[in-house]
Amino acid sequence: MSRQGHDLLLGLIGGNIAKSRAPLLHRLAGEQNGMAVRYDRLVPKDRGQSFDEVFDACAAEGYRGVNVTYPYKEAAARRVVIDDPLVRAIGAVNTVIFGAGAPRGHNTDHSGFIEAYRRARGTAPPGTVLMIGTGGVGRAVAFALVALGAREIRLVDREPAKAEALAAALRQAAPATLVTIRPEAGAAAAGATGLVNCTPVGMVGHEGTPLPRQAMRGAGWAFDAVYTPADTEFLKDAAAEGLEVISGWELFFWQGVHAWHLFAGRPLDEAALRRDLLAQGEAA
Repeated sequence: MSRQGHDLLLGLIGGNIAKSRAPLLHRLAGEQNGMAVRYDRLVPKDRGQSFDEVFDACAAEGYRGVNVTYPYKEAAARRVVIDDPLVRAIGAVNTVIFGAGAPRGHNTDHSGFIEAYRRARGTAPPGTVLMIGTGGVGRAVAFALVALGAREIRLVDREPAKAEALAAALRQAAPATLVTIRPEAGAAAAGATGLVNCTPVGMVGHEGTPLPRQAMRGAGWAFDAVYTPADTEFLKDAAAEGLEVISGWELFFWQGVHAWHLFAGRPLDEAALRRDLLAQGEAA
């Protein structure tokens, strides 16, 4: 163990992360491996610093790595070397590894969503998907939907330039997938198979839903990237309309598992981690 009392120093850079379960997930993963893990919440606004200042401090202060969440995933991509061409195309990074040389960037939101989707829906294709929100997590999920075989992706965002940028990247990477930009989510949901929320609407501090319940009728499945709380209004409405729902908690869990392997290179008993995380999360 190091002089600081831990074997592995990790952190999460983001806003509105007071209720994040990421510190607990990585501490439990460390316990499975006999490692003391310190995992810090790092909120630039609370520290009176910019994202770049917090990032540089992590690199200088011995962090093995950091996770990055809203609203900094695209900023993180500009600060790292990205070896995977797919992650370069996504243009957003949620996991950074520090070490000799330049920091390396990864996207376990992408791999985590694919894992969560397949465990819920098996080999069923996504079909035509409405995706609301085209920021960092939205970019990762959109490329995952392409990998899963989505026929069409309809993008909705309050910032049209962000939707246009993602549409261009998707069309270049996957010309066989129809990608359209729609001005309003309710109308864009008509005829969609899947409904996806990749905005912060619904999380603690951003209550509400990005899509009226009546617009969900006729769809087959729904996913919400928000996981605090896991039972968002968006998913409650989807379940009430008979849709198969995939919680943002599943994305949180699998992106965390994949990030742990990058941080520590150690194995995990995933079932035990899930059980302990849920039990301790409920007790918190």
